[in-house]
Amino acid sequence: MLIFDSLLACFSISCLIFLVRLFLHRTALIHVVRKWADWVDDRLHVHQHFKIPEFNDSTLQENQFYRRVSLYLNSLLPALEDSDFTNLLAGKKPNDILLSPDDHQVIRDTFLGARLSWLNNVLRDDTNQVVSRSFMLRFKKKDKRRILEPYFQHIHTVSDDIEQRKELRIHYYSNGKWKSVPFNHPATFDSLAIDPDLKTKIQSELETFLNSKQYYNKLGRVWKRSYLLYGPSGTGKSSFIAAVANFVEYDVYNLNLSQLVDDADLTALLLQTSCKSLIVVEDLDRYVSGKSRARISSSGLLNFMDGILNFQGERIMIFTTNCKDGIDLALLRPGRIDVHIYFPMCDFNSFKSLASNYLGVKEHKLFPQVEEMFQSGATMSPAEISELMLVNRSSPSRALKSVISALQLSSRTAGKVVPMVCESAVSPPTPRSMAEDAGGTAWKETMPKEFRKLYGLLRLKSCKRPVSIDDDCEMIER
Repeated sequence: MLIFDSLLACFSISCLIFLVRLFLHRTALIHVVRKWADWVDDRLHVHQHFKIPEFNDSTLQENQFYRRVSLYLNSLLPALEDSDFTNLLAGKKPNDILLSPDDHQVIRDTFLGARLSWLNNVLRDDTNQVVSRSFMLRFKKKDKRRILEPYFQHIHTVSDDIEQRKELRIHYYSNGKWKSVPFNHPATFDSLAIDPDLKTKIQSELETFLNSKQYYNKLGRVWKRSYLLYGPSGTGKSSFIAAVANFVEYDVYNLNLSQLVDDADLTALLLQTSCKSLIVVEDLDRYVSGKSRARISSSGLLNFMDGILNFQGERIMIFTTNCKDGIDLALLRPGRIDVHIYFPMCDFNSFKSLASNYLGVKEHKLFPQVEEMFQSGATMSPAEISELMLVNRSSPSRALKSVISALQLSSRTAGKVVPMVCESAVSPPTPRSMAEDAGGTAWKETMPKEFRKLYGLLRLKSCKRPVSIDDDCEMIER
């Protein structure tokens, strides 16, 4: 009986192994049969092909439909999972894994019962640099009239939905093209230490701009808005730019004009920016004063600011400078720069916002002493004060005492503090005396020797050199 049970068990195991092998064989066989049937079907029908290049043929302007197709194809998760080879990429969240098509990979799709395929066509040179990209759409010609228009509309709908929840990116210029990395700057309008009324005014204006497409089209004007941020280094201009980007949810294009060869280079880069973008040009005064190596002509810069270069979709342009007095008024007129915002040295109201953000303190017994120092004419930039609070954040009292000590050292040379203002482009230029009183002169000319020694111990650096939006010196401003 025991032998019989053993034989029965062996037989059962053998049958199970046979069934598993048969199933695997049948699965592979079915896969082969399906591929063969598709091959025969392809040979029996005439097919239609459509090519969607990355850039328009006549210019280097980005083909917006290519971008939409790319978003759509990356959303075809089942089709990519069934492919023989697919790239795995990290997503925005730590545990997210994204699928992306490889060069020359075929992605299959179905729509209204019709079978379609996309070829990710990528051409590279001998150094493996990408020369051109395009997508090739293929489907049966008999289905063209029935599915083509609704299929393209479906792509637009899906890509619009993806764009609304996509991660922001910051683009930078390299080897004649834009390259990008995720934009993760945490600045928001709530975290900015600026005048509350000004904050509300800017937010309201941006919301109005975002909803003004039909209005701009009716007026025959390019759908763009431009701002000039001016004031001493360390006063929050870069943090303001990051807050605007997060508020409107636009990608940032950080443009360094000194890297460009000529006007044609500037035109090509501008045409490669996407719609719903925030274009940033820092240190504008350097490029119009001849202090930069940039070979951009005045007419090229004016055309760039006018938005005459065939914008598609809305844009926001932000220019920064330490002082606008030396900039030609032709560059500052409405249409080129619409709003001027002055960023002053820190005053007591800004100090209280910083204390609330960095120390979690809204009131403190040392506040009256700090206010008295500001009223006596002492000045510091928000970046300097925020650094003192940051390194002493474990003890609010110690942080405030360090701020008071620094203000005392700066009180001998500090001038009158000018409040932050928001001007229209038709406002008269700021007088030289106002810029100087507001702290528009350089760091080393306004701060005493003892103050510089104190900040040397705290490893602080002045923001004298040109900076980018993600420069460490500017990142600390707010």
